[in-house]
Amino acid sequence: INFDKYHPGYFGKVGMRNFHTHPNISNNYCPAINLDKLWSLVSEQTRTRYAGVTDKAPVIDCSRAGYFKVLGKGVLPKQPVIVKARFFSRVAEEKIKAVGGACVL
Repeated sequence: INFDKYHPGYFGKVGMRNFHTHPNISNNYCPAINLDKLWSLVSEQTRTRYAGVTDKAPVIDCSRAGYFKVLGKGVLPKQPVIVKARFFSRVAEEKIKAVGGACVL
């Protein structure tokens, strides 16, 4: 039936361990937020205040809310916005710039 266990190399460990890397190192820890949830980080009052204004735009700081990366799922309202984050996906950057906003790294 299963005679593999009688062959050499069946038991024991295989591969290499990397002892000096930590799973929560800053490169790996990267919580993300999608564009459709982006406006939930600021109040509804902020959104309505900047709705009619053309020379100013609200700043959404994703890092302060605990999100490091902005992903491009969903649609943004046609309102300019300045988004601060550590990483942006290509689609997210295109959509933010399409509504007249800016991406600040």
